[in-house]
Amino acid sequence: MMIPVRCFTCGNVVGEHWEEFKERAREGDEDPGKVLDELGVDRHCCRRMMVSHRDLVDVVSPYQ
Repeated sequence: MMIPVRCFTCGNVVGEHWEEFKERAREGDEDPGKVLDELGVDRHCCRRMMVSHRDLVDVVSPYQ
């Protein structure tokens, strides 16, 4: 699915950082922890949302 707009635990906005995080950490060679630090994602719950997210919208959409 798509990245949630807000963190499930604390309610901070995390969706606005997803594209840059994906470009730099997932498709680039940068360390995900350093990228999250530079983006200002400090809380562990928000970091968990970013690091553990899998983009499944292309997989699920044919079945809707």
